[in-house]
Amino acid sequence: MATNRYKFIIELLLLKLGHRLQAKEIKEKLKFLIEQASSLDPNLARRLDEINRWVKDIKVGSLTAKPFVLAFLLEVIADSTVWLVIQSLPTEEEQQAKFAQMTPTERYWYQYLFPKWLNETDPKFGIWRQKLMAGEFNQADNDIIKLIAKDIVRREGSFWQRYIADLSMATDLIISNSQQKPLCIQVTSVSEELNQHKYQYWKNTLVLWEIERGLFFSYNPAEVNFINELVNVALFNSAYLSGGKYLKFY
Repeated sequence: MATNRYKFIIELLLLKLGHRLQAKEIKEKLKFLIEQASSLDPNLARRLDEINRWVKDIKVGSLTAKPFVLAFLLEVIADSTVWLVIQSLPTEEEQQAKFAQMTPTERYWYQYLFPKWLNETDPKFGIWRQKLMAGEFNQADNDIIKLIAKDIVRREGSFWQRYIADLSMATDLIISNSQQKPLCIQVTSVSEELNQHKYQYWKNTLVLWEIERGLFFSYNPAEVNFINELVNVALFNSAYLSGGKYLKFY
């Protein structure tokens, strides 16, 4: 299928870029993308220049020892490369044809959330960059999120995961079912007494980014079947949750 082929191309790009970054080409790659973006998308050039200034004085060996920083850079470079390929196409029809090759979750990211992040102020960007660089970032629910993503794919849905979506947009995963309607979800195991505060913070973040609907799932690790339950709820609401709704589920 075209969608699978396109996803494979993005994954292959990430692997190749990972090799290049470890081969001491990170600064050259960022500078190259900044030059390309300067004529095609000045907002992308500005954002990449901001990232380049953040890492330019760090030795490559030290950067390699920061896996989350490295992973974030890989994603940004891959996303910027895809975005510039699309922006360089001469007609709107060709651009839309490229979007049509993507899965619904990829398309939602590249057609809506990624350009929104480029074009608007990100109030959290400086904070989480600092945490990434200081090694203070951890993905406590990462194993759970991987299991959720695996089950969604098994049920013929699709998912998308990005550091920017997680840290700036309070979205662990963007998922979609067979009806191809992307839904932003966040997963947490915080105690019930802390849930309301975190839920409100999450909802406010989605509203800020004009994400029209979302699912906040609080799970109990002691529950045996919570992965299956979460995926059931996520796929159902991907299809049927109406706009302007931010559902909290225990």
